[in-house]
Amino acid sequence: MKKVFYLKTCGTCTKILKMFDLSDWELRELKIHPITEEELAQMYQFTKSHEALFSRRSTQIKARDIDVKSLEEKDFKKLILDHYSFLKRPIFLTEKEIFVGNEKKTIENLEKFFSVK
Repeated sequence: MKKVFYLKTCGTCTKILKMFDLSDWELRELKIHPITEEELAQMYQFTKSHEALFSRRSTQIKARDIDVKSLEEKDFKKLILDHYSFLKRPIFLTEKEIFVGNEKKTIENLEKFFSVK
């Protein structure tokens, strides 16, 4: 299993995807094909936290007047499954590893991952 979860309208996602050879990866555009509960469970096995998968930059936070500080783990899960913008992205998922988001350290780890392959 090699999947990338991203948004085609996100410039950062498309820039990161272009950095790597993803010819043998399944590309999942979240707006068209939202994350499933099973896929979220696979991600959770690596992160042990739904909050780690939650995007605090989602426009839905303000639109829904959500107080992120008051959320519990089950709330993060419910929101991620409810709307694609609550999932941090891009997410690269394999059988052995997960790379979540676009932070500098994550990109460095992705570069190492792809250079080893």
